[in-house]
Amino acid sequence: VVQLKESGGGSVEAGGSLRLSCAASARHFRCMGWFRQAPGKQREGVARIQESNGVATYADSVKGRFTISRDSAENKLYLQMDNLRSEDTALYYCASEIDLSGCNRWSFRNWGQGTQVTVSS
Repeated sequence: VVQLKESGGGSVEAGGSLRLSCAASARHFRCMGWFRQAPGKQREGVARIQESNGVATYADSVKGRFTISRDSAENKLYLQMDNLRSEDTALYYCASEIDLSGCNRWSFRNWGQGTQVTVSS
């Protein structure tokens, strides 16, 4: 079981930036990603990146504003969030998946505990 731990959440004003980090205990995955969930809403995929080639995919709602990256040598994942909106307020989760097919369908099975991001307008 791969353990994931997020950090970097906090409160910012609309238009501000925040950078989330995720540390993995081991490199037992094909891809990693970020998800978020707001109260009363379903969890949604935000961004994912393939471990082998660094190819990234984003949800339409964050394209052009968020950037996902990874440091394979250190088993770390990052999410740079710029031009934040109040709609981005949610609990953000780091996730990993060993099945590339599952990854490409936003289906992940290993999760961190989450870090809160709050954007005020």
